[in-house]
Amino acid sequence: MTQAALIWCPFPDEEAALAAINTLLDERLIACGNVLPAMTSMFAWNGQKDMARENGALLKTNADLLEQAIDRLADIHPYDEPAVVGWHCDSAAMGTLDWLRAIAG
Repeated sequence: MTQAALIWCPFPDEEAALAAINTLLDERLIACGNVLPAMTSMFAWNGQKDMARENGALLKTNADLLEQAIDRLADIHPYDEPAVVGWHCDSAAMGTLDWLRAIAG
């Protein structure tokens, strides 16, 4: 049975997030991507605390494609070292699972 998976990743702006989502959709690595409005991110990077405005993206895929989607997203992301995290979902609606299964062809 197909298992749902999610990917979270911040982007410098909405356009960058949409471009990455478009690529992953074209390559059939995700079924959907949601771009969240601009938010303030605080983080530690290279030994320094920093803050930036970013847009978050939540991507939906299936567990079989999760690692491939994460790797590809990291490759096409505009940041040198993007924070890309993914996880398997414990449960999902049957219709959602059918939809996610279909992206794998």
